[in-house]
Amino acid sequence: MDPWLWAILLLMLGLVLLVMEIFFPSAGILAFLAAASFIAAIIFGFQQSMAVGIAILIATPVGVVTFLVLGFKYWPKTSFGKRMLLNTPPSSGSLPEDPEKEFLQNLVGRVGKTKCKMLPSGIISIDGRKIDAVSEGTPIEVNQDVRVIQVKGKRVIVRPLDEDAPSPDAANPLRRPIEELIEDPFDNPPR
Repeated sequence: MDPWLWAILLLMLGLVLLVMEIFFPSAGILAFLAAASFIAAIIFGFQQSMAVGIAILIATPVGVVTFLVLGFKYWPKTSFGKRMLLNTPPSSGSLPEDPEKEFLQNLVGRVGKTKCKMLPSGIISIDGRKIDAVSEGTPIEVNQDVRVIQVKGKRVIVRPLDEDAPSPDAANPLRRPIEELIEDPFDNPPR
């Protein structure tokens, strides 16, 4: 048999062994055999001629990339690949339904009252139902109105409603002159 034919057969064997190493992990044994096969293919190619050796040398990395891409693309679709690889369940079926979590998600934007002082956690009441909640970090007094601003997992995050908060129609305080907001410290100097 000619050395160029051995080179091509060893190159193909190395590619098959490399794909097998990916899908059937063998602690590196198949990868070692694939590398040895590639090296032997290059050596046989150079024994034939310089042109065949360079062709095998160039074909090795191109073939490795091509075989890996095709292996990942088509292997799972084969009947043997379907038996070897696990099917992933759809995301909708992987998590159990949690009515409590759905209820909490529906609370975003709703207004309730605190049942105890929140430092920063406590209990709020919305529609007569008591819910554990956490403030944004500020203490909130008893019987103060709060708005649910966010739900993370099963943690309800609330913010106090301020009756003194300016309406969106109020004048922008940043556009007012500073003299209206604070006294001039030089008008009444200390004695």
